[in-house]
Amino acid sequence: MAAKQGWDRRQFLRAAAGTAASSAMFGFSPLRAMNRPRGQKAVVVTFGGGARDEETFAPDGQENIPRMLTELIPQSTFFTQVINHGILGHYVATASLATGAYETLNNFALTPPQSPTVFEYFRKDLKRPAQDAWVVAPSNGFNKIGCSDSRLYGPNYGAQVLLPKQLLTAAMGGRSGIDYEHLLRDNYESPTSTPTPQAQAEDIHKTAEILKLSLDDFRSHAQSLASPDELSVFIARQLMQQQAPSLLWITLHDIDIAHSGAYSLYIDGIRRSDRLCAEIWQAIETNPEYKGRTTMFILPDFGRDSDLNPGGNGFQHHRTGDALSRTTWMMVMGPGVRQNVVVDRPVDSLDLVPTLGSLLGFSPKLAKGQPLREVL
Repeated sequence: MAAKQGWDRRQFLRAAAGTAASSAMFGFSPLRAMNRPRGQKAVVVTFGGGARDEETFAPDGQENIPRMLTELIPQSTFFTQVINHGILGHYVATASLATGAYETLNNFALTPPQSPTVFEYFRKDLKRPAQDAWVVAPSNGFNKIGCSDSRLYGPNYGAQVLLPKQLLTAAMGGRSGIDYEHLLRDNYESPTSTPTPQAQAEDIHKTAEILKLSLDDFRSHAQSLASPDELSVFIARQLMQQQAPSLLWITLHDIDIAHSGAYSLYIDGIRRSDRLCAEIWQAIETNPEYKGRTTMFILPDFGRDSDLNPGGNGFQHHRTGDALSRTTWMMVMGPGVRQNVVVDRPVDSLDLVPTLGSLLGFSPKLAKGQPLREVL
């Protein structure tokens, strides 16, 4: 069933984007590498909670991802089979994406990854300052994602992590949170809420100064937003405008409300993620610091269970480890990346970090994946 769905999706993508996929047509091209702009940047957008083919690329789901289909995929190289062989929990899976090695940490523990992160490789090898690598994280449980506990790398080379919910909580200054309750929902997967890390007032005001955003303005703008992901993208755009980091990692999380069992909220999360990905690309293309020099990667951390698997709960969870829960997709777009191309060969989710290394010029020595030749 999973193989049939994958084939149907690839057939549709070829027809919709006018592509002719063949992994054999790709290879390293020195000319393409020479044509890449200097000062290359990368933006990575991951989904904490995947969406199945039925609700996205299959005919009945296409209405939920109009901007991916009509705007983003035609500009991208699209990988149809990205396989996650690791633990299917959102923090641990995102940590694995960020390290290029399958992490085995407790998904609900406030602990750093064990292997060096892409941010540490980037900053140490290229001697980049702290303000050049940032993470905008969806959940308070992600506050340790910016660096590992590796003795070879560690906090001195990590990314700065922004937790929009933590910033909003501080901006509320003890006020009633009833107007912001929909923005402060945290980990949908855990039966208990992850405790919010206590931020020092000095750190909060420093962050507001970096973003050129007063806490009052932030609080006022937040009232107009519909979800935590909209809050994250708002913060990411402020960060792009004020700091223009060369390596920016944004994790969206609204789709994971599927754990509540409400199908309509799951669909809303898919549609919002579709729109927000297009808005992030638009922000890249309209920002002089990013336009023409930025490669964007978009990928879920993993999929969700099949309706046909008796051991799972369909769209609601990702517990079975079946093909649908482990297989997802990735699109890559930017200067030097071929457009209107579908890649059918299976690739590993760990291939992201080595690809970023080849793209930006650093060496992820301890990562396990391989650079994706189709985008280099």
